[in-house]
Amino acid sequence: MAKENKRFRNVLVIRLSVLGNVAMTIPVLYPVCRANPDTRFIMLTKKWPASMFHDRPANLKVVDFDVNENHSGLIGLLKLSAQMYKLYDIDAVADLHNVKGTWIIDAYMKMRGAAVARLDREKSKRRALVSHKSDVAITPIHDRYRNVFKNLGFEAPDNFTRLYDGHDLPVSPIVLGKEEGQRWIAISPFSSHRQKAYPLEQMEQVVAELCKRENYWIFLMGGGKAEKIALRSIARKYKNVVSMAEVKHTFIDEYALLGKCDLMLTMESANMHLASLLGLQAMTIWGPTSPACGYLGYNQVVEDDIQLDMECRPCSITGDKPCKYGDFRCLKNIPPEYIAQHVIKAVEYNAEHKTQATKLSQARNRQPESQDTKE
Repeated sequence: MAKENKRFRNVLVIRLSVLGNVAMTIPVLYPVCRANPDTRFIMLTKKWPASMFHDRPANLKVVDFDVNENHSGLIGLLKLSAQMYKLYDIDAVADLHNVKGTWIIDAYMKMRGAAVARLDREKSKRRALVSHKSDVAITPIHDRYRNVFKNLGFEAPDNFTRLYDGHDLPVSPIVLGKEEGQRWIAISPFSSHRQKAYPLEQMEQVVAELCKRENYWIFLMGGGKAEKIALRSIARKYKNVVSMAEVKHTFIDEYALLGKCDLMLTMESANMHLASLLGLQAMTIWGPTSPACGYLGYNQVVEDDIQLDMECRPCSITGDKPCKYGDFRCLKNIPPEYIAQHVIKAVEYNAEHKTQATKLSQARNRQPESQDTKE
């Protein structure tokens, strides 16, 4: 049961990194803001993740900082805490990170009289899951984020739909117009941890299979010099394949693209969560981690995902551990043809049902012709 809300006026929300974890705050934070309009919420995160908070509620302010510029170490974090308190008169903290760096901010705010609620990291469950002493899944991260706000006494409804719900998606000059009958598929083949990435040469085979269909367009997602070079090589080989890494783009551009896509094929990475923000179906390839680790994208379903049933999975919560066999067989043993057929089946199924739904809607809205009656 949620604690009684003490009418907090200014709540500091903290999630410093990583990109995917910050993205996962949005489906929780936006409904909290809208359900509690008399409270101002100040989201503190790093500069790059801060730029993804578009279409936000009026009572949400996003503040970015650079840990390498005056905010590193104990002194730097205390300085940051003092700045935040002075600028925003903080009277409560929702710590959605719960690490040493945020503890310093929490402690400072507590000294100034603020209430603090922290994320439950469920460490014992995590250890038991990856050591295979238990198969009890970790509570989904969205639920744990929501519980932080509930512990401060806030309403925290689970009713997020997507960004830009009810109005037009953003327009981007680098996103093409989608023609009728085209199927757009975003593919995100990379992850912050190499161990979670499906082998790129096998992913190219997936692309090759999908490109056999003339109406399929593939958008390869990535960034950084090495990823740009790798994706450029694939894009040049196949028709209707575009590497987004070639074009400098922002989150607005990504939102504009994902809003037009029919599906995203991704690793367990930040792009899975960006797809969720646009209400886009994400088909995720899981390797050393699994949905049981608690990081499934918001409103995504396990039945869409691709993973092997292996006794060694999951071996890591975040995918940063070396493979005990040394060959990442949990990923390499997934056939590219199987992935491609899984994608095609989902895309065509959705297209068929969308067409049927459109025809039904048109039939319902069609007004019968008026007839003159004679007396």
